[in-house]
Amino acid sequence: QVQVAESGGGVVQAGASLRLSCKISGTFFRINEMGWYRQVPGQQRDMVAQLNWAGNNNFRTRGGIPNYHTDYAPYAGDRFAISRDANKNTLDLQMNDLRPEDSATYYCRLGVLMSPSSGMTWAWGQGTQVTISP
Repeated sequence: QVQVAESGGGVVQAGASLRLSCKISGTFFRINEMGWYRQVPGQQRDMVAQLNWAGNNNFRTRGGIPNYHTDYAPYAGDRFAISRDANKNTLDLQMNDLRPEDSATYYCRLGVLMSPSSGMTWAWGQGTQVTISP
């Protein structure tokens, strides 16, 4: 069983920074996809940043994580950065220059292979609330 749990949300003023962390637990063969999503009431849950497995070729894009392709939502620009701490087994999202429109519940999502031949197993966290005051 794979589980994820978010932390790090809070209430800050515009222009401030927050660092969200997603603790990953469980045993699996490989993480194929890991990312952060956000949702405001009445709207769909949208991708903020995610890492997708790109193969054992040392492929590296923005974010600098080997073997994973990184994608960001257009509004993330240079303000947000996703990273993986393998030692702590966390997936982090550094958010800088926060704006009121960044206020949302932020969720961590993980997609793993339980074995080399298995299909994807997905896990969502409970979410952490981020509120940005003007």
